[in-house]
Amino acid sequence: QISWTPLLVLGYLFYLLLGAMVFQLLEKQAETHFRDQFQLEKLNFLQNYTCLDRQALEKFVQVLMEAWEKGVNPEGNSTNPSNWDFSNSFFFAGTVVTTIGYGNLSPSTVAGQIFCVFYALFGVPLNLAFLNQLGKGLNAHLLTLERWVQKPGRAQVQLAIFLSTGTLLFLVFPPLVFSYVEGWSYGEGFYFTFITLSTIGFGDYVVGTNPNKHYIPVYRSLTAIWIVFGLAWLALVFNVGADLMEKFLQLKWHKSDLNLAERATTKLEDEPEQPRIRIPS
Repeated sequence: QISWTPLLVLGYLFYLLLGAMVFQLLEKQAETHFRDQFQLEKLNFLQNYTCLDRQALEKFVQVLMEAWEKGVNPEGNSTNPSNWDFSNSFFFAGTVVTTIGYGNLSPSTVAGQIFCVFYALFGVPLNLAFLNQLGKGLNAHLLTLERWVQKPGRAQVQLAIFLSTGTLLFLVFPPLVFSYVEGWSYGEGFYFTFITLSTIGFGDYVVGTNPNKHYIPVYRSLTAIWIVFGLAWLALVFNVGADLMEKFLQLKWHKSDLNLAERATTKLEDEPEQPRIRIPS
C-alpha cells in the first residue's frame, strides 16, 4: 500500500511556498510605498518645525511606538477609556484562552505577565474542552460525517442548513454590525471576522479601540461571547473539511493501489508460468 503522507507533506510545503510568493507579490511594493511616504512626511515635518532636529523626532517616534506596544493609542488624550476596565479585561481574557492573541494589548507588569502565563496554562485546555463540548452540542443535530459520506440524502440537507445558518450568523451578519459601529467597510469587517474566528488574530483590526468613538460598556464583552460560539462553529467546519480531505486522499490512493494490483494480476495471468527451479539437462 502506498502511503499518501509524503504527498501531503509536499503539498503542504508547496502551499506555504505559494502563499509566500503571492503575499510578497501583493504586499512588498505597497510596503515600500508606505515606507517612502513615511520618510517623506518626517522630512516635511522637520522642514516645517525647524526647532526640532532629526534625533529629537526619532526619539519622539520611539515614544509613540512604545506607547502603542503598551496598548496606549497615541491618538486622542488622557481621557481615553482605559484598556483595562472590566469589559476590555474580559475581552482580553477571552483572547488569551482562545489563543487569538491580537497583539495590540498585553500585560506590562511582571505580576500581570506571570499571571497571564498560568492563566493561559489552565485556561487554554479548559477552552478546548469547552469548545469540544459545544461542538458536540452543535453536531448533535447532524449525522456523523461517515454516515453522510456513505448514505447521502437527508444528511446532506442537514449539513447544508448547518453551514448556511452558521455562515449567516458568524460570517455574514457580524461584519454589518462592525461596519456600523467601527466605521469599517464591509470587506474590512469580514476580514476581521474570519481572522478572529480562525484564531489567526493579526491585530491590525480590533473592535472597541477607536478613541474617537463612544462604545457601550458591554460591547466588547458581547463580542467575546460571539467569538466563543463562532470559534466552535468554525472549528467544526474545519474538522469536517480536514476529514473530507483525508478521505479524499485515502480514496485516491486506494483507487491507485487497486489499479496497480489489477495491472499486476493481469500481467501475471498473461505471462506463462515459469518454473521456480531450473534443472539442468
